[in-house]
Amino acid sequence: MPLSEPSPFGPRTVEVIRTDEKGSDVNLATSLLLDAFQGDCEVSVVISNDSDLATPIRMVRETLGLAVGVVNPHPVGKRSRALEPTFFKQLRTSVLPACQFPDRLWDARGEIVRPEGW
Repeated sequence: MPLSEPSPFGPRTVEVIRTDEKGSDVNLATSLLLDAFQGDCEVSVVISNDSDLATPIRMVRETLGLAVGVVNPHPVGKRSRALEPTFFKQLRTSVLPACQFPDRLWDARGEIVRPEGW
């Protein structure tokens, strides 16, 4: 990626690791709107802090009159005010261990094992 202010004698680019997921916000927005327009929900909860979701959240709230909550998975100081949900909750990492499935589960197809490091 290009440096925003490269020095005259240094490199003009740097190697970066990109972790963004292309299309995930569009997929989430599409599902949110489709569920709301088809009447498949009374309340929606979006676990994201992506300001790109502000318009679909607003449309569901204002056009369809449905409640849309946002759960922020990022640190408290990183909350996007652009989302303007009906209600807001901060995800507390201290409660996440209690929300995990067991390390091993079984269904009709067999055993499901949680990968190491999860």
